[in-house]
Amino acid sequence: MKYLFILSFAALGVAGRALPGLPKLRRDVSTFTDVDILNYALTLEHLENAFYSGALAAFNQSAFDETELPDSARGRFAQIGQHEKQHVELLSTVLGSNATKPCNYTFPYTDPQSFAALSQVLEGVGVSAYTGAAKFLKTNGYLEVAASILSTEARHASFVAGALNNQSPWSGAFDVPLTLDQVYSLAASFIVSCPADNPPLPVKAFPALNVTSNGLLVAISPGSNIKVSYTPATPAPGGTTLCLAFYTGLDVKFAPLTADHTAVVPANLTGTVYGVVSTNCTKADDTSIIAGPFIFVFDFDENGNYQ
Repeated sequence: MKYLFILSFAALGVAGRALPGLPKLRRDVSTFTDVDILNYALTLEHLENAFYSGALAAFNQSAFDETELPDSARGRFAQIGQHEKQHVELLSTVLGSNATKPCNYTFPYTDPQSFAALSQVLEGVGVSAYTGAAKFLKTNGYLEVAASILSTEARHASFVAGALNNQSPWSGAFDVPLTLDQVYSLAASFIVSCPADNPPLPVKAFPALNVTSNGLLVAISPGSNIKVSYTPATPAPGGTTLCLAFYTGLDVKFAPLTADHTAVVPANLTGTVYGVVSTNCTKADDTSIIAGPFIFVFDFDENGNYQ
């Protein structure tokens, strides 16, 4: 089976420790403003802009030619990078003096192939970020801008997955809407430090979630027995039933966690799926999440068969 595993804090070696200079945190959902949400979007766009500009500076066409990526890959990535740069410029202009500044980042790619794999992930997270955050925008003009960026991010995600990485270009009929905290938990793993005068963000990061099957990341598939590990910020009370919640499209599927933190991956999961540990086994939201998300990608062919 062709399988693309993705990232948690633990996978990047930053589990269980504070990262210096991250954006200041604010959690009161009732006070979200358009400026908050646009700065949240700009935080993600700064990250993507740095991701593409850094990789394209590191890997020339010759480096791409040594991979199995299509000949056009670097040129297409350059175009995507320009889109992300324009997103940064537009959001910065809209926000004016309130605009958050770029942070310092680290990305775990080592060659064009791993860069392409991570691009698929970041674009997918971007789609889920805009989908989940749009409901907080109160100004129609800003909502229109967000929708325009969202549709472009979705094109990026589909193109990188299908045309460049030779995987399914979609997960199903619906994308997963992630919350601000869930997205920030993923994005923060790439952030080393940020300017001290950056405005606060209405977010918090959940503890990292690491997942293996028989000690391996590459062996995970629907129906697999998996083991999770994490260090919760606040341990769940004794006797609390824990589940692994899988966000797939607009649905959430649950798998009970045993005492030794093992679970069975539900059947019929396709494409990009986000997993979290939850204290609620019927409804997983930010109030019940104690670790995650972890990103699974279950690739499938034109007939819907796993590969």
